[in-house]
Amino acid sequence: MNNRIKEILGSSIAVKAAVMADEQLLGVIQQATSHLVEAFQNQHKVLFCGNGGSAADAQHLAAEFSGRFYYDRPPLDAEALHVNTSYLTAVGNDYSFDEIYSRLVKAKGNKGDILVALSTSGNSPNIIKAIETAKSNGLITIGLSGETGGAMAGICDLMIRVPSMDTPRIQESHITIGHIICELVEATIFPR
Repeated sequence: MNNRIKEILGSSIAVKAAVMADEQLLGVIQQATSHLVEAFQNQHKVLFCGNGGSAADAQHLAAEFSGRFYYDRPPLDAEALHVNTSYLTAVGNDYSFDEIYSRLVKAKGNKGDILVALSTSGNSPNIIKAIETAKSNGLITIGLSGETGGAMAGICDLMIRVPSMDTPRIQESHITIGHIICELVEATIFPR
């Protein structure tokens, strides 16, 4: 069992090393950070969406912005769109699960806001609809996905594609990249 544990850790480290070695990907992460800084500095909000583990990551990252990351500072307006279960079950039942995020983006998203969409495959129908709605409402769209980017790759303003096809390794890298972005945003807007 120890050998398998080491193999899994090695696989996770290898994906993060591939991210670190990809200068183009690092440039996209830097661009995403700059967009988030600009949005927050101009009193805009950031909306997050994802399914399953990606929903957990979306909620985690939204909390890092609206709460704190490394140190006490004013809150930043960030929200994960899936936290109201009554809304999710009503819209999922009355309309379709594919509509759960797009309806909230339409209600809450304004020009200058940002939608951060997480999907390891890049092909989740409800995430695609949310991105399309965000673009039609003038939001900047940032996608986090796996290696191919799926359908998201053709419609997001910025795509952070983790060089892996393995869902757990992609999600581990998404949270690492998210933490990097949170740290840089916090330090830029609230320097100590």
